[in-house]
Amino acid sequence: MSLFHNYQTEGFYDEMFLPNGSPRPHYKQLYERLANMPLEEYRRRCQLADLTLVNQGITFLVYGDERGTEKPWPFDLIPRIIPANEWNYIERGLTQRLTALNLFTHDIYHEQHILRDKAVPADLVLGAAHFRHEFMGADPPGGIYVHICGSDLIRDRQGSYYVLEDNLRTPSGVSYMLENRIILTRVFPHLFNNLNIQSVDHYTTRLMQNLRALAPEHRRESPVVVLLTPGVYNSAYYEHTFLAQQLGIELVEGRDLFVDDCVVYMKTTHGPQRVDVIYRRVDDDYLDPLMFRPDSLLGVPGLVNAYRSGSVALANSIGTGVADDKAVYAYTENIVRYYLGEEPVLPIVETYLGSNEKHLQHILANLDKLVVKSANESGGYGMLMGPSATPQERALFAEKIKASPRSYIAQPLIDISRAPAFTEDHFEGRHIDLRPYILYGSDGITIVPGSLTRVAMRKGSYVVNSSQGGGSKDTWVLAEDTQMGVQTQC
Repeated sequence: MSLFHNYQTEGFYDEMFLPNGSPRPHYKQLYERLANMPLEEYRRRCQLADLTLVNQGITFLVYGDERGTEKPWPFDLIPRIIPANEWNYIERGLTQRLTALNLFTHDIYHEQHILRDKAVPADLVLGAAHFRHEFMGADPPGGIYVHICGSDLIRDRQGSYYVLEDNLRTPSGVSYMLENRIILTRVFPHLFNNLNIQSVDHYTTRLMQNLRALAPEHRRESPVVVLLTPGVYNSAYYEHTFLAQQLGIELVEGRDLFVDDCVVYMKTTHGPQRVDVIYRRVDDDYLDPLMFRPDSLLGVPGLVNAYRSGSVALANSIGTGVADDKAVYAYTENIVRYYLGEEPVLPIVETYLGSNEKHLQHILANLDKLVVKSANESGGYGMLMGPSATPQERALFAEKIKASPRSYIAQPLIDISRAPAFTEDHFEGRHIDLRPYILYGSDGITIVPGSLTRVAMRKGSYVVNSSQGGGSKDTWVLAEDTQMGVQTQC
């Protein structure tokens, strides 16, 4: 019996199947290769993938889970396929979006034209948790604030793409995008036959080029680049070690660095070594105890002054969190129009702000229909899925919202698209999103043709975050010559 036997799309937009149950043109070859595969053969390949994940230590940490420190990364073997014309649309939209958000970030830390023109409410920006007053007037190298961005996209029942949120501080997950491709080529090499799938291998090469270019001009010939991690107990520590290895740079913690006369040095067995560029995976709050949280043991005393002096570069820059505040997100279409004079290519989801009295009343009256999010949380934390929450949970959340309205936003529940995922002995539809990774360097924006497709592994769940039980898929972007008559809704 086929692994797709009795597969149901149930009215959702399905990435692989049309509403009539036939495979979409760009999935036809993959479908035919999987449909006739014996169950035990597929299970054997799943076990091989799991073994590879465990042996390579591809894990993540769930905060607050008392059963263990780390868990193997859940990986579903059926890839998501994106045709080239659809990818081109995504690429245009994300390039436009990151260009505008970078201009916005520069503006609010300098002239603040957009606030004076009231295209975005000043109190919303200046009162944001991640707005850094200490960074006013500072100029990052090349005027670039966001060097690495991971924006989350979803599709609705009609297949239209929306930006759900942007991750502009220390976006995570790219190591899993790269590892997913490696594992799938080992476990299922024949799936790639006769499909011209674009490579993602050059991500780290491009990232390293961008990082080296950030070094002070007199140090660019042979700059020292390091990756700053909070340490082994961080949820993304595996990724930090993976990226440092792939980039060929030192993985350091705050205690490995020190500042002397506004220059950053790394402690080595041969004595201090000057550091020119820091790819930091430590949030602003913990980056420099002399400037932000004085109790932080993760950062480097004096780092902010060294950065402001121009002797060291940071990726991403300090203060970028204000642009991925979920309340500011509600104005990102205005931001695109203001700085670029263009209509947004990618729309956002309708958003209600707790700080707006009219919106607040709507949120409180419709908690059973809305998804409520904390404006500055990530990883699926601080969120209420209103339609599936109990009356007690909604009542508790209502009190939190009333106590701190600025800290919450709400959105209607979008019936996000699904893709087949393997259960015990067959394939079933599971909800997914898409996180492409965008690199901004001195010579422009690069989007590697691939993404982290995150999967809500639990049936019926809309929450794809790994911390909430989600997993991932490899994402294939087809080259132009393998469209096979694809039609897409964009």
